[in-house]
Amino acid sequence: MGIDNYVSYTPFIDSLAAHSMIFPNAFANGYKSIHGMSSVLSGIPSFKDAFTSSPYSNQEIESVVSVLNELGYDTSFFHGAANGSMGFLGFGNILGFDNYYGRTEYDNDDDFDGTWGIWDEKFLNFTKEVLNEKEEPFFSTIFTVSSHEPYKIPKEYEGKFPKGNVQMHQCIGYTDYSFKTFFEASKNEDWFNNTIFIITADHGNQTDHIEYEQIVNRTATPILIYKPDNSLTEVKKELAQQIDIYPTIIDLIGYDQPFRSWGRSLINDTIITPFTINYGASGYILQRDNYICFFDGVKATGYYDINDKDLKTNLIDQSNSQMDTLEIVTKAFVKDFFDRVVDKKLGKPNN
Repeated sequence: MGIDNYVSYTPFIDSLAAHSMIFPNAFANGYKSIHGMSSVLSGIPSFKDAFTSSPYSNQEIESVVSVLNELGYDTSFFHGAANGSMGFLGFGNILGFDNYYGRTEYDNDDDFDGTWGIWDEKFLNFTKEVLNEKEEPFFSTIFTVSSHEPYKIPKEYEGKFPKGNVQMHQCIGYTDYSFKTFFEASKNEDWFNNTIFIITADHGNQTDHIEYEQIVNRTATPILIYKPDNSLTEVKKELAQQIDIYPTIIDLIGYDQPFRSWGRSLINDTIITPFTINYGASGYILQRDNYICFFDGVKATGYYDINDKDLKTNLIDQSNSQMDTLEIVTKAFVKDFFDRVVDKKLGKPNN
C-alpha cells in the first residue's frame, strides 16, 4: 500500500530493498513472536490459540529445518535473550535445529540490555563470528530483540537515531543500524555471496499510521528476499504471508521432492492463487482475489472488498460465485489444518 507523506526510520533496510524482491502486501499468520516462528519456519499458522503452546506441537513436523537437515545443512537459531525464553528453544528442538545460540552462548552480560537480551549490534556481530566458523551449506535464523518495549537503545547511541512519533522508531533505527554493521562486516566473508537473506517481522507492533490500525492490516508485515548477486530485484504486489516463506526457501535452493505446506512459493508458483489467512475479531480472515472473507468457524458471515481492510461494508447480501468459492476455500483450509494438527499429520507427505 502507498502511504502519503510516509517517513522511514530504516535507511539501511530501504537501501537493501532497492536490490531485493519485496512484498509490500504481506501479512503475518499470528500476533505473537512464537506464532511467527512456527509460521515462518514450518508453515504452521496460529489461529485463536497458538499452535506452539498446544498439546499437539510435540509431534513430527516437516519444516524448512527438517528439509535442510536431510540435505546436509548445518541449521542454527540465534536469539540473544535468556535461553528458553519465549518458547523458541523448545520449539526449535521440536523442529530439529542442530544448534541454538542464546544469551548463554554469548556469555557476556556486559552487553545485556537489562530487559530482553543482548543488544542487537553486539549479538549480530557474535552471529557473524559463529557463522564464519561453520562449514557450508548452513541455514540460520536470527531473531533480534532491541526493537521491543521498553524501547531503549545503548547509551552510546543516544541522539543518533530519530525519535519519530512513537517509542519504537528510535529502536527501529538502532536495529536497522545493527543490520548495516552486520552486512558490512559480513560482505567480505566467504559465505556471504552464497547466501540468501530473508528479512521479515514476527508480528505487527506500534504504528503512527491509521492504515495499520485497520483490522486486517494489524497483521501486515514486510517480507524481503535479498541475494548479493542482485538476481532477485522486484516489487511483487500480490498477497503474501509468513507461511509462504518455508516453501519459498526450499524452492530457491532447487528442492524438488514433495513436501507439506499450506503456503506457496513466492518466486515460482502458478498453481496456488495468492491468499492470506489469520485469525482476528473472533473469526478467520482470508484474503484472496477481489474479496476478504470473514469465517466464524462454521460459515462465512461477511465478505468485504479487498481494499476494505477495516471490514466496514459487508457485501454478503451481494453474494456471487467468487464469494462462494472463498467460503469453500476458507472452510477447507481450516478443516485440513485442524485435521492434520490433531491427527499428527504434520510430517512428510507420506506419513
